[in-house]
Amino acid sequence: MALKDRLKSILGRKGQENISALADQYFSILLESDVNYDTAEYMRDKFLSKFSDPEAMVPDNYISAMKSIMTDVLVKAVPKTNLMNVEKKPYIILFIGINGTGKTTTVAKMAKYLSDHGKTVVVAASDTFRAGAIDQIKIHGEKIGIRIISQQMGSDPSAVAFDAIEHAKARNVEYVIIDTAGRMQNNRNLSEEMKKIKRVSKPDLVILTVDALAANDAVEQAGTFLNNIGFDAIIVNKMDTDARGGAIFSIAHQFGKPILFLGTGQKLEDLKPYDPNEIISGIFP
Repeated sequence: MALKDRLKSILGRKGQENISALADQYFSILLESDVNYDTAEYMRDKFLSKFSDPEAMVPDNYISAMKSIMTDVLVKAVPKTNLMNVEKKPYIILFIGINGTGKTTTVAKMAKYLSDHGKTVVVAASDTFRAGAIDQIKIHGEKIGIRIISQQMGSDPSAVAFDAIEHAKARNVEYVIIDTAGRMQNNRNLSEEMKKIKRVSKPDLVILTVDALAANDAVEQAGTFLNNIGFDAIIVNKMDTDARGGAIFSIAHQFGKPILFLGTGQKLEDLKPYDPNEIISGIFP
């Protein structure tokens, strides 16, 4: 059941309520909708703080309070800088994330998004552990009409990234996007290799891709990546298939990192700029 449907049990209330019991129900609904415990607790406490005055305990205020709290959580993750208007060239973007989060497809989506907005882009196929990943990004590059820098499977991923950056510098390409192998976040050797790519490429922006369907796992993965490698921003994929709808709140609240885009499908154009108001309007139509 979706978050918006679960909330109807509260939104249909009439008259004054036991506000503590109501807050606990709100807390339970958030947990059942894949909001992680810390974030749900934070939102429950915010809800309680709005009803210290018994006169405020009316249904319209319940709705406005929940809407305000949830909006505030999502607004924390609004980007403060415009990716489309950067001074440094080439501007280097490094993608990280575990297998299954749609990272390589998101790299292609980002390349298309920039290209569609008149930017020049080159992609480094630095996932050299899977021939399929190299082939996949090459196929996407042909569709988009951009250059893919690659080497054979098993090559040094850092060398591929370096080559792409040198290519961009020589040809005045504005953006370099570096794809990388999907990393299990607890694999130390692979994490060390990711750190090497980061040292060599000196990215201006490190983006972590996470899967909305993974819910609390996505939060745990992000925390581990933040501690081990570091990242600057997040793209949340599979938003179109996240029936419960709560993971986005945890991701926005936990890390203090901007959410740049939402992946909403498998097509290359299925990448939407993050918009808290659109999310909220889907919950409170």
